[in-house]
Order: sequence, then C-alpha cells, then structure tokens
Amino acid sequence: MPTPIQILNEMNREYLRKKYPDIPPEYLHCKPIKANSANELTKSVIKFILLSGGQAERISVTGRIINTRKTYTDILGHRKQIGSVKYIPSAMTKGSADISATIRGKSVKIEIKYGKDRQSSAQAKYQSEIEKAGGIYLLIRTFDQFYDWYNDSFHYSI
Repeated sequence: MPTPIQILNEMNREYLRKKYPDIPPEYLHCKPIKANSANELTKSVIKFILLSGGQAERISVTGRIINTRKTYTDILGHRKQIGSVKYIPSAMTKGSADISATIRGKSVKIEIKYGKDRQSSAQAKYQSEIEKAGGIYLLIRTFDQFYDWYNDSFHYSI
C-alpha cells in the first residue's frame, strides 16, 4: 500500500501528464515531493490541497527590513557607512496560521509544526478565534497526519 507522500507524488505526476499531454511521460521532469522539513511539509500540504481541487496559500506574518545604509569612501580613502537598518512589523494578525485554505467550501487554517516546534500563545489565541467563528484549525506535524485528517473529513480516494 502506498504511503501518503507516494500518493501525493503520483497525483503530481498525473497532473503533469494532463498539463503537458504532448510530452511523453518518460520525459516529464517530476521532482519528488518530500515532507522532511517545515518548509517542505508546508509545500506538500498546499500541493495536495490544490491537486485535490481546493484552494490554499501560504501566509507570512514576518515584517520586513528597510535598509537605508550607504557606504562611501572619504577623502582619505577610509570606507564609512551611514544610515540604519529598520524593522517594520507586519500588519497581519499575530499568530496567523501558515496556510489558509478553502476545501469543499470550508475555511481551513493550518499551522505547521515540525520537530520540537511548539504553538505560541498568539497562535493559540488565533486558533480559538478561528474555531469560534466556525472555521477549521489544524495543527499538523506530519504529512501522514494531514492526509489522514483529509480522508476522514472529505473521504478522499485516489
């Protein structure tokens, strides 16, 4: 029986075969999908949702850095730096989940935690707000966990 990640890879191969019907399957480059880091797990969950007919996007709540530093050489040949680096916080809601999705008409927020990573208090507050509003909030640690939840909730079969 194939593992959930093998099923996702097969779904991706099938998608590419349909997208490029004139290219023989043996010439289609299909990079294997893995879920061996937080970033890869996030990409895998999004890919599965998209290939299953849902909508999903990655959410980033990090701010941005504005660098106004300039380097110049003075008359004596010394290099000097003027200006500063300033951090501007994001306007996004603190604690927002990593993935925002709509699956079969349902709002689903997915927080990805990998390894020893833990949910922050802002994320727990966000979870509570989503659930009070009738949305679905998931805390996912493995692709298998997400796949099992999806099958239980939406009876998916390949």
